[in-house]
Amino acid sequence: MSDFEQIDLFAGEDNTKEIEEEMKRLVKQVNYYNKKYYEEDITEISDYAYDKLSVRLRELEAKYPKLKQKDSPTSKVGGKTKKIFTEVVHEVQMQSLQDVFSFADVEAFVDKVCDEFGKDTEFVVETKIDGLSVSLEYENGVLVRGSTRGDGFVGEDVTQNIMMIEDIPHKLSSNDTIEIRGEVYLPRKEFDNINNLLLEKGKQQLANPRNAAAGTLRQLNPELVKSRNLSIFVFTILKGMNFTTDIESLEYLKSVGVKTIEYMKKCVGKKEVISAIKEIGELRNSLPYDIDGAVINVNNLAYRLEMGKTAKVPKWSVAYKYPPERKETKILDIVTQVGRTGQVTPMAILEPVRVAGSLISKTTLHNFDYIEEKDIRVGDTAVIEKAGDVIPEVVEVVKSKRNGSEEKYIVPTICPICGEQLEKEEDIVALRCTNSECPALVYRSIIHFASRDCMDISGLGESIVEQLIDNSLLSDVADIYYLKYEDIVNLDRFAPKSALKLIEAINVTKNNSLDKLLFGLGIRHIGKKASKILAENFGDIKEIIEADFETLNSLDDFGEIMANSVIEFFNKPQTLEIIQKLEDAGVNLKGNISEKVSDKLKDKVFVITGSFEEYSRNEIAKIIEDNSGKVSTSVSKKTSYLIAGEEAGSKLTKAQSLGIEIIGLDELKDMIN
Repeated sequence: MSDFEQIDLFAGEDNTKEIEEEMKRLVKQVNYYNKKYYEEDITEISDYAYDKLSVRLRELEAKYPKLKQKDSPTSKVGGKTKKIFTEVVHEVQMQSLQDVFSFADVEAFVDKVCDEFGKDTEFVVETKIDGLSVSLEYENGVLVRGSTRGDGFVGEDVTQNIMMIEDIPHKLSSNDTIEIRGEVYLPRKEFDNINNLLLEKGKQQLANPRNAAAGTLRQLNPELVKSRNLSIFVFTILKGMNFTTDIESLEYLKSVGVKTIEYMKKCVGKKEVISAIKEIGELRNSLPYDIDGAVINVNNLAYRLEMGKTAKVPKWSVAYKYPPERKETKILDIVTQVGRTGQVTPMAILEPVRVAGSLISKTTLHNFDYIEEKDIRVGDTAVIEKAGDVIPEVVEVVKSKRNGSEEKYIVPTICPICGEQLEKEEDIVALRCTNSECPALVYRSIIHFASRDCMDISGLGESIVEQLIDNSLLSDVADIYYLKYEDIVNLDRFAPKSALKLIEAINVTKNNSLDKLLFGLGIRHIGKKASKILAENFGDIKEIIEADFETLNSLDDFGEIMANSVIEFFNKPQTLEIIQKLEDAGVNLKGNISEKVSDKLKDKVFVITGSFEEYSRNEIAKIIEDNSGKVSTSVSKKTSYLIAGEEAGSKLTKAQSLGIEIIGLDELKDMIN
């Protein structure tokens, strides 16, 4: 998730400085979410929440045009193109649509159009497909190019991938030269099939159909596109043919073999328009594909031309966005799961229900206090919503539907995996299993150890780890380095090539830096930064083991809890046994102590936020540390400088509020040169 803080969308507007600050925050937030959505095919926020941010920004810019930011997303469409594709310059800009969230907004749009062109003006209401916008170009009836929207002006040439979509004709039944636009999407059935297959292979499942469609189309793998059975709905002709109305143009497209929007209804007057929107809303759950709204277009193409467009949206169309989708389902059971540190959390097992494009059968209940606060019981009818259209959540239970058979949940006292007593620590909501040999802890500790931020062992995923544990080949993280080719080659999911690749991937990580190993060991309260501090202040892991409380507590950015946690961890006999096994296997245990390039940044504390073209944030942090400076992850009064890149978030706002100096990379370079 991003580090943006929630803002008040209805803050007071009398103070110009406050308004300007709010507009800056909104610009950075919307730009951040645009980059994630359009360039990385990642949804971090629900469409409804995103649209609210955009609407608020547009409202403020309309009221205070002089305060509009130069990089405002209201003047841009979509995102940047991927460098792996050839760029396509769109002769006709691919715009987005003006979003509205209430029937009153729709009625205002209809009234405005009718005031200008007469009360009998026709509108076309159609489904708004949740997919990836593309442009298709046909010359003499033959498909010659397919491209993505990109930023509206420049897109990506994805012709090879487009050719793999069965519903896109390579040849029209006419010899016309036209450019048409539509939405590529992944049918719900295909989405479920793909996820089931990924689940069987032990791979990460796709988040939702929209992201899956966008991510698939933007891969350099046409065969993958073909296997995923993407589809398309075309909604307009951009150039090449002349018609009087929108409906006429769509009928023409159907006649030459193009798949057009299935649901479209001609309406006159706001009552008919609202009725059509409601009708689509009722159909939404039964459609074999995802929609995220209803589009209301002016039917007369001459009227459209007269109405024109803004820099981002056409004035002759709006998109009504439905509120976040919620569904009711039964809570069949409440079970517990054990994390790598022994933390035990509850999970609801649900009667499978489709929400926002995904089939949901389980969801976390966060902690046991959450269950009590919402009075969640086994057998309850629960209202499910997907936060950010990704994470399912129990919003509430429908108490009016209780019949007396529901069972109040009893908080467990013993670990569901090993049967040992659970402990509740002071000031911590969660319960913990303290049995270091608990199978759940072993499994999750190995998964964590092999993860990218730790030892980064490629190929050692969840299903493989589970299989190796079941076959008594892994009992702790050190056992990874004692796996042999002949041990795994005959196991399920392995072949000679994959077995060899895993062994090679394991051997490569023996030379990893000590901080990665320390983080991988899963010491409580010791994250990536603390692991790095330890590795940079001790010659090897044995010095850390022998360090006393005073020595550890005196380290920069270390505290009593962290120092005690390190001592407790390395005082366990099983920990020392694992360290010895790692040493015997040839795993690097040497520290990362290095000579400083200079002391020019001594006693200076830096926070890095945003993205940078020239360096990664880790590379910038190394430059600072090599010159005796300190890097912190949070802004406070102790912060000397904030280094801000593109899409800087709430850290920038906080730094400004504290009067901390904001600098860029050039200023940092000046300090050390």
